[in-house]
Amino acid sequence: MKKKQVVIIGGGHNGLVCCAYLAKAGFNVTVVERRHIIGGAAVTEEFHPGFRNSVASYTVSLLHPKIINDLHLYEHGLEVLPRRINNFLPFSDGRSLLSYSELKKTCHELAQFSSADAENLVHYYQSLDDIVPVVKEIMLLTPPAIVDGGLSDLFKLFNLSQLFRKLDNTQKQFLLKLFTVSAGELLDDIFESDAIKVLLGFDAIVGHFASPYSPGSAYVLLHHVLGEVNGKAGVWGHAIGGMGAITQAMAKEAINLGVKIQTQAEVKNIEITRQGAKNVHLVDGSSIEADIIVANVNPKLLFQQLIEPDYLSDELLNHFKGYKCQSGTFRMNVALDSLPKFNANMPEFCLEAGIIMASSLDYMDQAYTDARRNGWSNKPIVEMLIPSTVDSSLAPDGQHVASLFCQQFNPDLGSNWDSHREKVADIIIDTVESYAPGFTKSVIARQIHSPWDLQQKFGLTGGDIFHGRLSLDQLFSARPMLGMAQYQTEISNLFLCGSGTHPGGGVSGIPGHNAAREIIRKY
Repeated sequence: MKKKQVVIIGGGHNGLVCCAYLAKAGFNVTVVERRHIIGGAAVTEEFHPGFRNSVASYTVSLLHPKIINDLHLYEHGLEVLPRRINNFLPFSDGRSLLSYSELKKTCHELAQFSSADAENLVHYYQSLDDIVPVVKEIMLLTPPAIVDGGLSDLFKLFNLSQLFRKLDNTQKQFLLKLFTVSAGELLDDIFESDAIKVLLGFDAIVGHFASPYSPGSAYVLLHHVLGEVNGKAGVWGHAIGGMGAITQAMAKEAINLGVKIQTQAEVKNIEITRQGAKNVHLVDGSSIEADIIVANVNPKLLFQQLIEPDYLSDELLNHFKGYKCQSGTFRMNVALDSLPKFNANMPEFCLEAGIIMASSLDYMDQAYTDARRNGWSNKPIVEMLIPSTVDSSLAPDGQHVASLFCQQFNPDLGSNWDSHREKVADIIIDTVESYAPGFTKSVIARQIHSPWDLQQKFGLTGGDIFHGRLSLDQLFSARPMLGMAQYQTEISNLFLCGSGTHPGGGVSGIPGHNAAREIIRKY
């Protein structure tokens, strides 16, 4: 029997995961990538002579261990070092909060702010620990079709109900709360000190253009605590060589399996016939014929730019007009001639952590309000990582690279960001300076990615790092649309495998894994 020809549009990590599983199953697979480098937003590039960094996605935790093992990523050279400390939060009064993977250590640190919060943190994490295993199982499921479902969807609903039977009523209530309320409300109900609320609340607004008091933001908090590093839950890590080391290892496995990878191969459009999706036409004038086409791009981009609207239903077109893509993320990489020195008391190894600069949930709320009204806040939320503290390959001896992952910058400015990019970058540098005097003088060079730059460079519509907002109306069976959460579009041989599908964004590889499973089942 002739092997099915598959074309995957987009060489980001989910496309690479999907192609590897399909190739293992006997499909002939070609991956086309618009940029000169494979990896999508998980890439390592030199942004200044001698200085390399993970230029977009920047830290490891959500990458699923099944995918690591199935694709032999460690054998292909991937090495992930767990952070000795997860987070460091400096405060203006000289105090700081250190967050460890060991809960006992974190509680000891937190007690300086509130002994009651130190006790409550134990109960909070126990509540999470009770439900996280169930949520992780759900992430590997293909969601049931809520509309026009068949017998297989009844089985999926049954399996889902069996998972929820593992939870008692208190645990179910807590899970329901995480899916519906704001992170601010959840955290205000449990804790009293700003320190712990900032530590936990930051995860609720990462890649989420919303206030921590926006309904549903508690789920984004949950989404970011589902990961692990080297089998240890709740840990964040550095990929040696940057995030590109992950996608390069995936590409090695794919090539070993016979996958053809084409870079600088931008897709112009997908040809649709009565039989379905047929040809992928490239901007250079060439075409690739396919039996199956898999899109590893934002679904909004797919349906609004790559397919003629005459071939799509009015329901689909109307849905994706309103599909929300808005991370509010501003991403910078800086080359440094020395390590920053913070006003807050800290041991030097804290510089290996994620350094969060925001004073309270109210500060985060104001940053969002300012950005929504004015485009950005003069007091932004900044997280800094300095991966060269553990990976000397990224910078010259004695010098360093830092990732500045900054939140609450209005993506609706679109191309107008070109007029404001440098000014806003200065505001971000000034924010770090207020915590670490002398930082500005240590900056040798900087690479700036506004929300518009993220869209233009990486195809992240609206600068959205998740390919679609993580809100209840865009999750599980509704991601990216009711009737399409099974990774298949309304066109019979056109599939989705990117972060715009269940279970959403982050460098997990799960959407690519799940999509490949459904394609293999069908064919």
